[in-house]
Amino acid sequence: MAIEKVKEYLRRWDREGDVLEFPVSSATVELAAEAAGVIPARICKTMSFRDGEEGCILLCTAGDARIDNGKFKGCFHTKARMLGPEEVLEFTGHAIGGVCPFAIEHPGVKVYCDLSLQRFSTVFPACGSDNSAIRLTCGELFEYAGALEWVDVCKDWDPALSE
Repeated sequence: MAIEKVKEYLRRWDREGDVLEFPVSSATVELAAEAAGVIPARICKTMSFRDGEEGCILLCTAGDARIDNGKFKGCFHTKARMLGPEEVLEFTGHAIGGVCPFAIEHPGVKVYCDLSLQRFSTVFPACGSDNSAIRLTCGELFEYAGALEWVDVCKDWDPALSE
């Protein structure tokens, strides 16, 4: 199972025991927020895009953020085209609903974090299943994900929502 792989991956930071497993689905931002008891904006959604080459871009964003196509193209020099479910599984090892930036083994995957997350002291990314998450600081998310950089490619997020 992908969640076990993620727990093993998080062991290097002694965080495998911090993975939350919910008795209900957390496959969408709204469901994850309800399960974790937080506002939807604090859910870290991980989206998968084509990178214009042979790999993919994994983008971690706040739950209330949407991709700004112009910003995305300006940053990554390619149109924002999401991967299909089979491609997501192939690149990440995680099925839709549990996609996260952890325990990624495919060499063509590049992880980025969007600035929309930085207004929160902690966020909740999934952990490889459709009923899991972990509470992380933005710095921990960036480190554990092996992210390359913080980017500004989203719109419609509320800067007034913060903690």
